[in-house]
Amino acid sequence: MRYHPRIPVRIHHVALRVADCERAAAFYSGLLGLPERRRLLDEEGALRAVWLEADGALLMLERALRGGGAGEGSGHLLAFAVDDLGEWERRLSESGVAVDDRTAHTLYVRDPDGHRVGLSTYRG
Repeated sequence: MRYHPRIPVRIHHVALRVADCERAAAFYSGLLGLPERRRLLDEEGALRAVWLEADGALLMLERALRGGGAGEGSGHLLAFAVDDLGEWERRLSESGVAVDDRTAHTLYVRDPDGHRVGLSTYRG
């Protein structure tokens, strides 16, 4: 592979297939606090997507995704930078969200569709 000069790249968006856009938005916007930016309806007027902002990138919660891949959920991890794990552990517990796993710097939970979500203080 040929070396190319470094060109800045940042995440534009991450799209997750979800069974219920309202339920997923309640988790990501209601619990995690991501501001809602847009709602999209299908031809029949039913909600097909909710887009949320995640520090300059978009998180798109979509009933259907273009392209191939698994029919449900994913084996991927979506991780958010946070400041205080103890505060987040309390918030998750109060909301009835179980912590599946943890490291010294990251809590791992599942969203309503089974996607792995990390909350991490690790600064790399």
